[in-house]
Amino acid sequence: MKKELLHKIQKELIYIGISMIFFVAVFKIIFYNDSIFVAARLVASLFWAFAIPGYFIMLYWNERLELKERFVIGIAVAAAITGITSYYLGLIGINIKWHGVALPLVISAVGIWFGFGKK
Repeated sequence: MKKELLHKIQKELIYIGISMIFFVAVFKIIFYNDSIFVAARLVASLFWAFAIPGYFIMLYWNERLELKERFVIGIAVAAAITGITSYYLGLIGINIKWHGVALPLVISAVGIWFGFGKK
């Protein structure tokens, strides 16, 4: 089962990469005065902060929901978890400069753990 899930993840990450390229093109059209690198950096940061952690959070429901549903719901869930966690980490005293790197990694790791750990 875990090999099947790994194969499914590989196939779906290709679709997510294609959607990232699509969004780079859309952002380049919207921000036509800026270079392609600015649009790519903006899309990459949004995908890093919300789309990738959201995808891995929703791995738990990979049998019930399709990729499109998990991707859209995952972005909203990752945005909520990132915002709430960042707020409380700031209250604890952890500097905000680490939130952009650490939170997506931790959220993705927890999502992978729950996705592969379910029976």
